[in-house]
Amino acid sequence: MNRLELIRALPKAELHVHIEGTFEPELMFAIAQRNKIAIPYKSVEEVKQAYNFHNLQSFLDIYYAGAAVLIHEQDFYDLAWAYFEKCAEDRVVHTEMFFDPQTHTDRGVAFSTVINGLQKACDDAKAKLGISSHLIMCFLRHLSEEAAFATLEQALPYKDQIIAVGLDSSEVGHPPSKFERVFAKAREAGFLVVAHAGEEGPAAYVWEALDLLKVNRIDHGVRSEEDLALMQRLIAEKMPLTVCPLSNLKLCVVDDMQQHNIRRLLQQGVHVTVNSDDPSYFGGYMNDNFIAIAEALDLSNEELKQLAINSFEASFITDTEKEQWINQIRALV
Repeated sequence: MNRLELIRALPKAELHVHIEGTFEPELMFAIAQRNKIAIPYKSVEEVKQAYNFHNLQSFLDIYYAGAAVLIHEQDFYDLAWAYFEKCAEDRVVHTEMFFDPQTHTDRGVAFSTVINGLQKACDDAKAKLGISSHLIMCFLRHLSEEAAFATLEQALPYKDQIIAVGLDSSEVGHPPSKFERVFAKAREAGFLVVAHAGEEGPAAYVWEALDLLKVNRIDHGVRSEEDLALMQRLIAEKMPLTVCPLSNLKLCVVDDMQQHNIRRLLQQGVHVTVNSDDPSYFGGYMNDNFIAIAEALDLSNEELKQLAINSFEASFITDTEKEQWINQIRALV
C-alpha cells in the first residue's frame, strides 16, 4: 500500500491531546447558544476567523473564550464525544486525554461536573466505537503551587478515573521545579506523571521533569536535541516524547515542516510519538499530523509504522494490549 493508505490503516494511540483543544467552532457556538452564554462572536464564521490566531496569546484568548461556554456535564460529554468521532475516522484506537480542571473550577464549575461528563463519553466510546481511553489531569503551570495542591486534593476522590497527572500551559518562566512537591505527592497517591517540557522552554526543563518530577514520559521535548547529554539519556532510558508537529508549526517552534526534527529524533533512537495537541486550533487531528510529516520529511512506510508502534509502547495500557496492537501494525504490508 502507498504511504497515505498506510497512514489511514495504521492503528494508533494518541498520548498528547488537550480535550479543551478539540473544541470545533460549530460545537462551541452551539453550546454557547444552548447555555445562553455571550461570546464575542456573532456566528460560527466569526468563531472560525478567531481560530486564525497568529501567536500564543491570541490562541489563549480564543481557547479560554471557548472553555467559558462549558458549564454542564452534557457540555463536557459532547466535547469529548466529538473528539472520539475524530479518533474513529483516523483509526486512533486508544487515547490518553489531558483535561484542565482549573480552567473550569476557577469559573465555579464543579470538578465532578467536568470529570463525570468526560468519563461518560469515555465509557460510550469504548462501548460504541471500540476506542479505549485514559484521562490525565493537568496542572496549569502559570498558576501557583498552592492552586495545584488544591486541585490534587479535589482529584483524589476520582483517582480510579484518572491515570496520571500532567503539567501544561505557558512553559517559559514556569519550570517543572515549581511543582516538584506537588508531583511528589501525586506519585505517593499512586498517579503516573507526565509533563510538558522542551517546547517553548529550554532543554533544561526536560532535565527538571526527569530528575525532579520523575516523569513517565515527556510531552513535546523537541528542544532536547540542543543537549547531547540529554539526548543520550532519553535514548538510553527509552523515555517517550509526545511530539505534536502541526502544533509546533502553528506556534512557530519550527518555521517550516521540512525543518521539523521528528525524523532525526526517530533515526537517532529517541522514542518519539505523533500527536495532535490542540487539533481544532492547530490545523488537524492525528492523521493530518502523520500526513504532514510524511510528506515534508519523506518518511518511509517503516518509519511510519515505527511511530505508530512507539505510540502504543509509550502508552499506559497493559503489556498484553500493547502486544496485540503492535502485532497488527507489523502485519500491515
